[in-house]
Order: sequence, then structure tokens, then C-alpha cells
Amino acid sequence: MALAPTASGALPDDGLAATPPMGWNSWNTFGCNINEQLIRETADAIVASGMRDAGYRYVNIDDCWAEPERNAEGELEPHHERFPSGIKAMADYVHGKGLKLGIYTSAGTRTCADTMPGALGHEEVDARTFAEWEVDFLKYDNCNNQGVPATERYAAMGDALRATGRPIVYSVCEWGENAPWEWAPDVGAHLWRTTDDIKPAWDTGNSDGFPMGVVNIIEANGKLAEHAGPGDWNDPDMLEVGVHDVEGYPGLTDTEAVAHFSMWSIMAAPLIAGNDVREMPENVKQILTNREVIAVNQDAAGKQGAPVRDDGDQEVWVKELADGSRAVALFNRGGEAATIATTAEEIGAKQAGRYVLRDLWAHTDTETGGEISAEVPSHGVALLRVTPKR
Repeated sequence: MALAPTASGALPDDGLAATPPMGWNSWNTFGCNINEQLIRETADAIVASGMRDAGYRYVNIDDCWAEPERNAEGELEPHHERFPSGIKAMADYVHGKGLKLGIYTSAGTRTCADTMPGALGHEEVDARTFAEWEVDFLKYDNCNNQGVPATERYAAMGDALRATGRPIVYSVCEWGENAPWEWAPDVGAHLWRTTDDIKPAWDTGNSDGFPMGVVNIIEANGKLAEHAGPGDWNDPDMLEVGVHDVEGYPGLTDTEAVAHFSMWSIMAAPLIAGNDVREMPENVKQILTNREVIAVNQDAAGKQGAPVRDDGDQEVWVKELADGSRAVALFNRGGEAATIATTAEEIGAKQAGRYVLRDLWAHTDTETGGEISAEVPSHGVALLRVTPKR
């Protein structure tokens, strides 16, 4: 049964995204070079690599999956060469692996790659089609929107998805153009993009606009913590961990990739991998499957971390966790290694005589009377869990 708005006009929590969604998306590495064999092999690799057991559930097909035009009934059809077995067969395969299937379209007349029809004016038929195919996640982009107000376009698809009665996670990919964090929950969205597209780069020099690097997005998304919570997530775009040599971008160093994953986790961001998981080096696998870091992201309190101190290139970020502990990121944006320090008082930790500091990457414990510091490499992070000692 579809959910009705409350008296305030907001939609009640449907329980679909109590924690930030985790999964994989085809776009960052493959773009339009997708087919059903790739999606099947990726689902297999998500299971075999341990990613599924670490929490990754969604296998999301991005742009270019459909025929260039609708059929005589006005419906979308899977591309006859790329997906000859159809999307329903793809969903069945993915579900059989204990995973969920995601699909893509745009809130416009054409999708962003201009290879297939968008859903503008066809929201009901497309939502019904996705439900019949047993799709579990919809990424709804913003291209070719004909100037129709964003709230109108995204509300129409939200209404259509709820009317199907199928639980489908709704991802509004509006690029933060019209402050979607202010209205997306009211159209049924579970997550909404807060920035323009990410690329596998540390810093593109763009603080607002295409394309953006990891550090540029952190700066923008970090200001929006008050808008996030269970069922409603700020989405700073997909992960670039393990993505290399795309559109002239060489990719992140290991240090930068660790910082990227750490900061997405402390920001309670959706963790949607974009690498080729079929050929994943061990170092990339270790980053993406670090369960202690994932636990920070998936914490039941659902609070987005935020900076409590910014000393230029060095920042201290804090995320309050459900058990009363604090996740702390000592974040070094600069070009040189630096010692970054804070205190239990500054991070808002419960008063105690001693604290246990758990290093979530080294997997080691130390104790402190309240002083917290680490030598942090350039473009790196020290990620700690600070717990009062009983």
C-alpha cells in the first residue's frame, strides 16, 4: 500500500533506507559499455569478494540499458543487443545472489547520455514497468528536463513509485541545483545528490560545478549534516575507490582512496562503489570491505558527521554513534604531512577519566586521558573511534 503524506505534508518513513544504501553502479568505470554479462559477472564478484557480506546489496545499472525509443505501447524496452534476456531476468539473477537490482532513467525527455528516453511525462508507465521487472532501486537523473520545475518532476516519479506498491529506493540525482535536501524527503526520496558529478581526482579546482574531486565534494556536502537521518541521506555521489584512467583522470592514490572512503563513511553517505569488482586488487578490496569503517557509515543513529574545527588544510570531523562513542576523522587536505590534534572535550565525548582510541584502519587500540592526535599524511585521514573507558 502506498504511503500517504502526514498532516505536515511530509511522507512517513517507509523503512527502505534506515541506513545509507550500499552497492555498486556501472557508470564510473563502464559508462555506456554495459551488457547483461557484465552485470551478472559483477553480481558474482560482489558475492565472491566478500562485498555482499560486508553490506553491499544494490547492483545498479546506469544509463544506456534501453532501446533508443519506446515501443508502440509507450513502454521502455531493454536494449535488444545489450540486454537480450531482459531486465526481469537480470533482476531474477541478482536476487538469486542475495542482492538487489537498481535501474536508471532521467526526469527529462532523454537520459544524460542521450541513448534512451527519459521518464518526463511517462512516470506512471515507467514506474509500473520497473515494479513489474522487480527493480529495487531507481536513480533518477536531471538531464533534458525542459525547464519543468524540479519539485514537480521528482514528485511525479515519487508518486508513481509509491502507487506501484513495490518497495523501491528512490535516488534523486538533481546535482544539488535546487537544494533538494530541503524538499526531496517530501517527494518520497531516500537519498539526493548534493553536488555535481565526481571524478577520480583529489581536487579538480571546482567548488561548485562539473567536474568535482573528492576534496571539493567533502567541502560542499559537509555543510548539510542537519538534513540527513534514517531514510533521508545526503548523497555526495558514488565512490571512486579503485577507479582509474577514466576520461584523463589517473585515479586516486591509496592514501587518497582511504581518505575518500573514510570521509564518505563519517558523512553517512551512500556507499555505491564504481570500480570493476571483477578485477579488484587486494588493496582496493581491503578499503571497500573494511567493516569497522563501514560500521561508522551504517550506524543506527543515522547522524551525518561534520567538522568541529577547520584549521585550513587540517580538519577535525566528528560523528556521534548510537552507543555513545564518537567517530573522529583527522583530515589532512594539504600537500604535506601534519600532526592533527583534538581532545575528548572538543569532540563532545562523554566525560570519563580514560578513553579507548580504536584506529579503524590499523585495527589497534590505545588509551588516552583525553588528548587525541595523529601524524596524518598529505591527502590522508586518521579515522578513530573514541569510547569512554568503563
